[in-house]
Parts: sequence; C-alpha cells; structure tokens
Amino acid sequence: MKSARHLGRSCWAALALIIGAAGVLPSTPALAAPGSLAGGGEYHPLPPDRIFDSRSSSPKNDVAPLGAKPLSANVATFDIQLLGIGGIPTDAARVLAVAVNVTVTDVGNSGYLKAYGKGAPVSASSIVNFVRGQTIPNLAIVRPGADGQLTIGLFGQSGTANVIVDVFGWFSTSAVASGGDGARLIPTTPARVFDTRDGTNRSPSGPMGPASWVELQIRGIDGVNPAVADVVPNSTDVIGVLLNVVGLTTGSGASSTYLSLVPEQTSSNPTTSNLNLPINTIKANLVMVPLGADGKVRLFNYSGNTQVAADVVGYLAANQDANTRRGRVVPLTAPYRTFDTREPQWGGVALGTNQTEDWSFAEFAASVSIGPDAVGEQLGVIGNLTAASLTRQSASVPVSSFLTMWPANQSRPGSSNLNTVEGAVVPNLAVLTYGTNYTVKAYNLSGYAHYVFDASAVILADPAA
Repeated sequence: MKSARHLGRSCWAALALIIGAAGVLPSTPALAAPGSLAGGGEYHPLPPDRIFDSRSSSPKNDVAPLGAKPLSANVATFDIQLLGIGGIPTDAARVLAVAVNVTVTDVGNSGYLKAYGKGAPVSASSIVNFVRGQTIPNLAIVRPGADGQLTIGLFGQSGTANVIVDVFGWFSTSAVASGGDGARLIPTTPARVFDTRDGTNRSPSGPMGPASWVELQIRGIDGVNPAVADVVPNSTDVIGVLLNVVGLTTGSGASSTYLSLVPEQTSSNPTTSNLNLPINTIKANLVMVPLGADGKVRLFNYSGNTQVAADVVGYLAANQDANTRRGRVVPLTAPYRTFDTREPQWGGVALGTNQTEDWSFAEFAASVSIGPDAVGEQLGVIGNLTAASLTRQSASVPVSSFLTMWPANQSRPGSSNLNTVEGAVVPNLAVLTYGTNYTVKAYNLSGYAHYVFDASAVILADPAA
C-alpha cells in the first residue's frame, strides 16, 4: 500500500507468545486449554496507589541500595515487590500483568529505564528515556516475575536517579478464576473530550490554576474531534477510562507542576501523579484511571497555570458476556519491536512534514499465539510509541512536532499520541485501534521524524460472523 512518501511497511516477523503462570516464562510453548481465554485477560482497576518511591525524603518500600539508584553502562538493576501490595493479589496464578506508572526523577545523567519480571530474560525495550534534570513518567503493562517481583534496570554512563512506581490495576489470568469478573478494554478512535484552551467540557476556557481540581464526565461523553456521540457509552458497566493527557506549561503564570487523575477528589493533594511537567513544556502521558461512582474522573493541577487536553483512546467495560472475547487483553511475554523507522528493514526513512504513512500489523497479529495456537482476531495493540529523533527541514529554523496514530479507514483525529522536540527521545504508551486489514496510519506535523513501536499486549476481538 502507498503512503505519503513510500511503500507502507509490514510487521512481518513471526513471534510465539505464551501465557503461563505469572512470572513463569516457559522455554517451550505451552498448549492453552480449550476455552482458557474465556476467563482471563480482564482488567481489575484499583484506586491509584504509590507502591514504590526511592526518594530519601519520602521513601516507600525502598530496596538496597537505598535512595537514589545508580546508573550503569551495564544496566544496574534492583527488584521491587508487585504482588500483595497496592491491592494487587498475592496469588501469582491469578495475576497476568499489572498496570503501573513508572516515573524517573532527580536524574543525574542521560539514560533509560527497563522493567521486566524478575528472572525473565532482559527486555530489549525501554519504558522511560530521560536526560539530566528531567522528571519523566510513562504508563506500562508489566508481568510479575519470581517471588511476585519486578526487576527495574537503569542504564546510563554515570550518576543516579530516583524511581517512583504507582499502580492502577491488574489483569487476571485464564488459569484460575479471578475471584470476580473484571473489565474488558474497548479501544476507540482517539477523540478529544477535554481542552482548557477552547473550553471543551470546561466553562469558561482557560488554564487550570494552582492546586485546582476539574471534574470530567466520562460516561456518555461525546468526542469533539472527531465528533462522536457517546464515544464512551452512558452505562454503569463502564468503570474506567484510558485518556491520553497532554499538559502545557507555557504562557503567563505557568510553572513546573504535576497532574493527577483520580476517581474521587481528595481533601489533600493526591498521593500519585500521572504527568510531570517542567516549565515551557508540552508533554503527553497515557492514563488508565477508574471512574468515580458518578461516572466522572477528577483532574488535579499542582502548581501554576496549566493548559490541559485529554483524548479518549479506550474505556473499561464490566459485566461482559463470559463466552465472548472482545476486549480481553493478552500481554506478550516480552515487548516486541514491530517497527523502527531508523532501520533498513523498515525503510530507514523519516516521516516528513505534514506527511502520513500506513503500517500493516496483519502479519504481526497473525503471529500472536498461546503456545502453538494463534489467539485469533484482534481489535488493537498496546505498546510503547517512541519518538526517536526529530530533525529540521531548514538548518536555520528550529522545529517541534507531534505524532498521531489512528485506524487506517478513518479520518485523522484532532489529537496526538506524543509531542517531541529536537534532540529528545520521547516515549508514551499507546493504544492503537486497528483499521481495515489491521492497518494503522501515522502522521507527523513538522520536521523529519523517526519513531519506534514496541508492542506489549494485544486486545482480542470476537470472531467475524
């Protein structure tokens, strides 16, 4: 298929995926029991909770070496507990994966962070990329390993960094009953539902002030761009939402800040954060948050005047038919690089200014299996989208840009997955909904952009009638 610049690229490498007991990665494929997917891959939201913090001023469940963790050219690692804390069950056989927001702060040098189940092979993909002085968060879906623990590795030439981990929920296995039905993840075409700059679902327009809260109705909310009535169904079965939240700390009264999304407003500042923003920054982060009893979420801005936009990319639906597959999530045994535009096998060509190209995920989707058995039809894929580099069109004109990915059979939405500037490596977890023939489009606003997608889970669909 043709894109704006060149032939569309194909994710053609095969991959075997295995769902075993949590933290166990068999060396040979394991045959899934017939119908085993019927009870698993469902999401159980939890009240946001900080389960790990290495900062000496507010340590929580810290591990040796205590305090800021060293950066090492050989990847310095430490293990943190996942199972049994923050509301995550203690039984490893029940927990397929966990949704966490990982934040790196107080950074002494450039580097990146990896996270993988204790005892599993070292992941080839990073979750967070950072430079000196930054505070960078990213949502991730991780699998507990041996002893219910997660190994975190920090790579850098020298220096230290602090690490913070907030938990938002967990996915149940198909191996045993989950002890209560969970929710399905239903991806949507990205649709803008909140924007302080033009007053979308906020009146009047204008930035959020310091220590301020905003309520955002989620059940029954309409998308603005594109215009979609009830982009999230108006149903009490909807118990959570996935929002790509963008913060802008520019203009009068702006300062460094953080944003938190929670189900209910608290009398004091929230104890977790979703997005950390230095001054003069535009930054996005994917947020998975439970809804309050009234179908709303609450957004908190810590400091300064901050513009905020939010795009719905999916929602969590409970009480679904146990005999169906739609919305069940199958995490991969390890992140899988579906493409990297820098590499010759995927074209080796940057995406230019105001250009669009197609990516076919058909062969990747067909390769996903539990043991020898293909998982079948899929709605979409979850993974880390990374802006690897951005270069100028003109040597004398600085450039900034954003990347947007959406289903190939639909018009480009008025939203973005991430924002990037020259010299920055910017990751953000993305939910990509498949269009016709498992195809997704990508758009770059300005400059020449190289980008990477590392898949971490797939979202199942019901078989075609």
